[in-house]
Amino acid sequence: MSEKSNARELIVSTAARLFFSQGYHATGLNQIIKESSTPKGSLYHYFPHGKEELAHECIQKANENILQKFEEVFAAHENTGDAIQQFIHDLAIETEAAGFTGFLPFSFWAAVETSCISHQLRIACQDVFAGWQQIITKHLILDGIGEMKAQEMGLLVISLMEGALIISLTNQDKQPLLTAADYLSVVAKNAKEKQ
Repeated sequence: MSEKSNARELIVSTAARLFFSQGYHATGLNQIIKESSTPKGSLYHYFPHGKEELAHECIQKANENILQKFEEVFAAHENTGDAIQQFIHDLAIETEAAGFTGFLPFSFWAAVETSCISHQLRIACQDVFAGWQQIITKHLILDGIGEMKAQEMGLLVISLMEGALIISLTNQDKQPLLTAADYLSVVAKNAKEKQ
């Protein structure tokens, strides 16, 4: 990896860590430059439109990682209910291991903080949630659930997962995530029977 492309990766990874740990508004470009140990010129070379453009890149990178995790978990389970349960259980373990600090839910730092100040970032966040819903919906359909019900359940999974994460971080307790995982697994497994 060249020194220049390495500088870009350092900037993006540092910015993502700071956005996720302290939020968009609390993160300044000078802090990103200092903590990434990159020249100021590098940040403006790769991200000439500044913080908004950098945040957009971080949203895209975070989404790629999350979609990859979804695919890996779905591939390792025979049904979507078990996969959803495992995905959220893993999230609960990561949250506890981080001491309930060090990251904010995607819905908080990206969607809530940025959607009111940037049309571009709001659209990017809409695309992220739509992508999560789409991948869950696809697997529910493969389980034999009708498309409309699968879409509704995909939205329910995302909403409950993100909400439970906020409560777990607030309470410094993984139980809300574990409860959400268990209930969503049951709902997903029973959905086909109730059609």
